[in-house]
Amino acid sequence: MENNFDLSPGATVSLDHKFSDLIAECIIVDKVYAHCQQRECFEDIRVSVPQCGKLELVDITFNPGEIIDQTLVITPIPHRPHFSRVRFRVLITFVLHVRDIKTGVITPIVGQLPEIQKDIVIFIPQARDEFAFEIVIETASQLLNQPIQDGEELVFAVGTFIIVKVVGRVQLFVPAFGFCPEPPDCEEFAPDAICDDFDQEPFPEFFPRQLQDIPEDELF
Repeated sequence: MENNFDLSPGATVSLDHKFSDLIAECIIVDKVYAHCQQRECFEDIRVSVPQCGKLELVDITFNPGEIIDQTLVITPIPHRPHFSRVRFRVLITFVLHVRDIKTGVITPIVGQLPEIQKDIVIFIPQARDEFAFEIVIETASQLLNQPIQDGEELVFAVGTFIIVKVVGRVQLFVPAFGFCPEPPDCEEFAPDAICDDFDQEPFPEFFPRQLQDIPEDELF
């Protein structure tokens, strides 16, 4: 494909009058060569809870999913160039906070979802031996119902969205506006900010109003 602008780093790129300040730059980035999505639903997650009275959920925080070490296997598919079979297992942990309704005590509980087995086919182009692709995942987990206390266990359902990416570190030639401008000043935390609000309050009336200063609707 032919370009109508100078490909030398630092050269001015004339694409449109609205972007007259663009400059040609070479940058090193993680390029996504392929990606796909899947989802998993766990209808019966059970977590052991402390031996106490009735509990209620305060919140639950899911940690980003991770590919378990030594589980990633990439196998090129014969007679299908540039595609590979990719297998791995995913681990997602979470922290659950529950409150004892009687005492009000909040207890953190660490747990994990069942391991997720993945066996997919995805585009991984052929490359020189020194070039390495990385399999990257992103997860988004969410609580699907209100947890129910069943004896010494808390039972609930979780849904997880998974994005699998094939990533390679490359050098790209892109138009850019240059370096980012100087950032704004940070806002300092002011624990005594309530005094600042007080300083802006109008000065109150120090003396009671006289009879002629009070509207009639306040007298009857």
